[in-house]
Parts: sequence; C-alpha cells; structure tokens
Amino acid sequence: MACARGEQQALRDLYEQESDRLLGVAKRIARDNTLAEDIVHDVFIKIWTRAATFDPARGSARGWIFSVTRHMALNFIRDNAREVQVSEHSEMSLQALVSMETSTESVDTFDYRTRSGRIYVCLEQLEPVRRNCILHAYVDGCSHAEISQKLGAPLGTVKAWIKRSLAALRECMG
Repeated sequence: MACARGEQQALRDLYEQESDRLLGVAKRIARDNTLAEDIVHDVFIKIWTRAATFDPARGSARGWIFSVTRHMALNFIRDNAREVQVSEHSEMSLQALVSMETSTESVDTFDYRTRSGRIYVCLEQLEPVRRNCILHAYVDGCSHAEISQKLGAPLGTVKAWIKRSLAALRECMG
C-alpha cells in the first residue's frame, strides 16, 4: 500500500475515494454527523500511521479500512456510553427502537443484491440469519450483544455464526 511507503498523494486519493462511504458507516454507528466526521478523521490518521501493519493475506485494503472505521466508531460509542444524557424525547425514541429490535428476523432485511461484486455473490451463499448477522455487524455497526437481542438468539450462537460466516466469506472471496 502506497500509504505505508509514506506517499501523501495515496492518502489523498484514498480519502477522495472512500471518505463518503466511511462517513456513512460512522454515521450509522454514532448516529451523529459531527461525531462521525471526527471518527473518520481519526480513521485516516490511523490509516496513515498504521498502514505498514496492513496484511494483504488477511483481506483487502478496502476491507481493512472499513474494519478500522467500524472498530473505532464502536470503541468511541462504548468508551463514551456513560456520558450520554437521555432527554425525554430521546428516551421515547430509544424505547421505540428497542421495540422494533425485539422482533425475530427470519427473512432478509437488507437489499444487498442491488449492488454488484463478488462479496454479494458470497453473501448470497450464506443462510439468511447468518447473512443478517454479518450485515448487522459490518453495515449497521451493531455489537454481538445487539445482534443477539435483534435476532433473539443466544450471544454465543451469534458469535459462532459470525465467526463461521466470516470464514466462509474469506474462502469464497478466495
């Protein structure tokens, strides 16, 4: 990766190419535009300083930067969860979200087929509940516990589904 060699233009190009998508991931997790922008800023700093640690044998560069974004956003939310003050309006919104999330998903809830690419072919090969676990984790930014709650499945089962599904995706992406 050119960033690992210290090529600033490579970082600029990467920013132009991926910043909007990374911002979308951060927004879905943080649910706050300003916070998401801060997270993406920190992500690009991390990409610049840690690019040499990227291992292409473990996956694509794009997958790595999306993973960095997801993890940084989730870590920020976890680290700052105690500081969040809930207004009455926010509390009602949270209660509505919890009510929606307690339903069990047995059908696909993601429109992943509208895009082309190898990953979508590989996702199609997974069982719907396992595919939903992966998409909830990597698209919505949900924690394993949140996915467990959404699907009404034990936490250990959700973790196993995600682990096996990621292995299957890696094999399929070859």
